[in-house]
Amino acid sequence: MATKKVTFTLDEKTVGQIDRAARFLRIPKSKVVREAIGEYSANLGRLSEEERERMLKILDEALAAGPTRPQEEVEQELREIREARRGGGRRTPSEGR
Repeated sequence: MATKKVTFTLDEKTVGQIDRAARFLRIPKSKVVREAIGEYSANLGRLSEEERERMLKILDEALAAGPTRPQEEVEQELREIREARRGGGRRTPSEGR
């Protein structure tokens, strides 16, 4: 693998964490950083455990609160949407076009 030397400014705590990890794992600091960046990159777009739990709590609260509209009203709106789709969509141009 080709390498490129780069310079970053890191706080003392982060530098200490890199040093400790390198000593513990008995690998070069650059490898600690490469592996950490690889892990970080692989998890982009995934929820952290804290965020996942927060979102599940919100969902549980919403479900516990019950419906906000009568079922018949929801079913009527769905029928109207289906009819509009079968009929080719909107009959009037949308705003901003």
